[in-house]
Amino acid sequence: MNLTAFLVYCVVVTFTPGPTNIVILSTVQHNSLKQAMKYVWGATLAFGLLLAASALLNRILAGVLPGVLTVMQAVGSLYMLYLAVQIYRMNTAEAQNHNTSGFASGLLMQFINPKVILFTLTVIPGYVLPYYSSPLILTMFVIVITVIGFLAFMAWLVFGAVFRAFLQAHRRTANTVMALFMVYSAVMVSGIF
Repeated sequence: MNLTAFLVYCVVVTFTPGPTNIVILSTVQHNSLKQAMKYVWGATLAFGLLLAASALLNRILAGVLPGVLTVMQAVGSLYMLYLAVQIYRMNTAEAQNHNTSGFASGLLMQFINPKVILFTLTVIPGYVLPYYSSPLILTMFVIVITVIGFLAFMAWLVFGAVFRAFLQAHRRTANTVMALFMVYSAVMVSGIF
């Protein structure tokens, strides 16, 4: 197993901007660190569960992947567009009634985020299963990858906390940019292009 390639793949996919990381950044800007941590814990739990499912059900999921992927792309893209609208409208009276940054939202986002689904369905079978099949080793890899994902989420949370004053001073611009990144993510994972 090429451990360097495996670690680079995990770090690049988890640390690069994606729907979950953008929502974390937005949550830190508009809510408390405590609220953002709820989202991070939900996202981390779902990430770990998806990795575990991939490790356990790899061959079954690979057989139904084309059908599941199409549905995940559509549902995930629509949810990301919904989140983009919520991020853009943050701090307006209408947007205050919608909470997209709690534990349940973090959990849900991972289960319909095509970037996460594709990552969890490729990292275990592509990097681990060709070399290891022991349940203990697979469990250790699931834990390691989950920790890498958690560290990525925390990096975005810290970035948001450090630059919170700047982001709040330029709230409309920051919200617009984050919403546009979310729209871009939705379009890219939709399968349209």
